[in-house]
Amino acid sequence: MAKLLTILLLSISLAVSFANAAVWVITYPQSTLDNDLRYEYPLELLRLALDKTGVRYELKPSASGMRQARSVKRLEENLEINVLWSMTDVMREEQLLPIRIPIAKGLIGWRMFLAPKNSAFLTANIDNLSDLLKYEPVQGISWPDTKILQANGFNVVTARDYIEAEQMITSRLADFFPRSVIEIEREIETNPNSQLILRNGLALKYPTAMYFFVNKRNVTLAKLIETGLERAIADGSFDALFYEHFGETIELLNLENVKYFELANPLLPRLTPTSKRELWYLPQ
Repeated sequence: MAKLLTILLLSISLAVSFANAAVWVITYPQSTLDNDLRYEYPLELLRLALDKTGVRYELKPSASGMRQARSVKRLEENLEINVLWSMTDVMREEQLLPIRIPIAKGLIGWRMFLAPKNSAFLTANIDNLSDLLKYEPVQGISWPDTKILQANGFNVVTARDYIEAEQMITSRLADFFPRSVIEIEREIETNPNSQLILRNGLALKYPTAMYFFVNKRNVTLAKLIETGLERAIADGSFDALFYEHFGETIELLNLENVKYFELANPLLPRLTPTSKRELWYLPQ
């Protein structure tokens, strides 16, 4: 009996040691763009969350670039990648397992507008939503935003991805390109030769969240990321990282005073934690 107990204790000790020594290999979809600055914040936040849990991990991109539709499909199939970040909707939460902590505090639902230089849209008199509905936005065909805009009466021109959307708006196949405030400044910085410029002082706002997602069966990884994010929120490091990345953008775009039109989001999942005020950016 003593020998059996010793063997059992040794086995448990070895198992714990192995678990502590094991390295989580966490693979995310590589961007289709070179030097994509939009990836900086989600990756830093994911590292922060994993660091808070104390696990050993290796965070790496997929072998090749992936458009959003393909990355969602591959994660659903549990192939090539095991985490991604995306705006949520009902369908996406049926396909994948969300970690329901809005990683950008809802700023993904604040949309400002890019348009070609010298376009009529940049100087058009837009006093209300009806005025804006006269113009056609361009969006990715698989982006949740497309359905939200359509549900609110916009005639949306669709593209396969960001690159094609930019080409279509530059070619005047659409009037404006709504981009979230967490993306728009980085995109302008990344492409200084772009023919698109920002229309200041005007925005759309709709309730939505960008989450980390994992495969439906990967409950352990979901719990790991959720635990790390909750610890980062509790000790203030989540907000510190958020404002490090977006505080200046919020000031530059003057979100406290911008005129915005609020849209309904019929795709917002029922379990979105809208009542937890600490998870959202709320302008004064």
